Amino acid sequence: MAYVAVTGGQEAIEEANRLNQLYRVQGSEMSLAVEWIEKQLRFLIDRVMGEGGIYAPEYAAIALKQAEGDPAEAAFLLRAYRSTLPRNHYSLTVEPGEMRVIRRISSSFRDIPGGQMLGPTNDYTHRMLNFSLREEGDADMEAFVRAYMDDVELQPGSLTFQKVADLLREQGLMKKVEKSDADAEPFDITRQKLTIPSTRAARLQALARGETGAMTALAYSSMRGYGIVHPTIGELRVGYAAVHIAYPYSDDGDGETEPVYIGELLLTEVESINSFKQDTESGEVHFILGYGLCFGQNELKGISMAILERSLETKGDAPAQDEEFVLTHIDSVESSGFVSHLKLPHYITFQSSLDQIRKVQATKQQELSRRKEAPHDADDDGGQTGQTGQTRETARKNLQHAGV
Repeated sequence: MAYVAVTGGQEAIEEANRLNQLYRVQGSEMSLAVEWIEKQLRFLIDRVMGEGGIYAPEYAAIALKQAEGDPAEAAFLLRAYRSTLPRNHYSLTVEPGEMRVIRRISSSFRDIPGGQMLGPTNDYTHRMLNFSLREEGDADMEAFVRAYMDDVELQPGSLTFQKVADLLREQGLMKKVEKSDADAEPFDITRQKLTIPSTRAARLQALARGETGAMTALAYSSMRGYGIVHPTIGELRVGYAAVHIAYPYSDDGDGETEPVYIGELLLTEVESINSFKQDTESGEVHFILGYGLCFGQNELKGISMAILERSLETKGDAPAQDEEFVLTHIDSVESSGFVSHLKLPHYITFQSSLDQIRKVQATKQQELSRRKEAPHDADDDGGQTGQTGQTRETARKNLQHAGV
């Protein structure tokens, strides 16, 4: 594509930015606190962090305030900020099976060890507008929290549960994970160019940063028949997983030094159970697993990721099974940026199209002019055109009489 630089418009651009700020704040009685966005729009915060590829709730709230609530723009801001940060450490492998669970359900089994934990969710509510929120104030929120906590009776026990998939593996119903390349350096899509075909690690990273809506649409297409993956959820869990790094001042390299705990992440993990498959070598039959993991509580994305991960592992012609199609179209920053670039100047390319159309129109007009002038030129040459016309009319009538 050809672009031209926008010259002489710096003053107009600056004024457009100022005008945008005016539209953001005019008519408001007070500024929207970043803390309010972070705490009260948590689903939106989780979505933006996932698509931005950085776990930072406060920064996600700032991005949303700056973007006036546009998730795509907020993710773009986070992704750009993330690219400026140094990478000081690599964390050790996070174990979602050890997460402190706040929600855990299974649609495959009614009774699972530890029981179903509905946790915080809107899944079981009526989708009706709550107009009382229009009058909600600080005192109302404080009173609700106080009353709820007074009614809660804390019970001793662990909030860590064994995963359903592990139980199936113990029973020989699901293939055990092969760890032959566990020590291999993982592919990093933020520092290495994503090529097609890619590795499973690269696909999972791309899906983890994918746009929720795009992934949902593709997963939906597979479930509707444009694909072969229509699973049940073996387990969906939401909880906090601890993050550790290796002790930075250890020189022995024997791995015996206690790792350093640096914090925890809120994660959503989905393991879907698909149709079973028989191993050609051993003859054993196992269920096939689909996997999804993303920042925050974003269950729709986690389920969609599990469907797409399984779809990309399965050969077929459906859109959800086309690795290049899926991975190059689910990235919110690239897709929104490419569509939005149409607002940039395309003066040269469009002028080229205008020139081509005008040339075609001029050529056509010249041809029409020649056709109009041709009969008059023939009449001036002894009336040959008129005689030819009469001859053609006589031939036509003869053919009609002959039944042709």
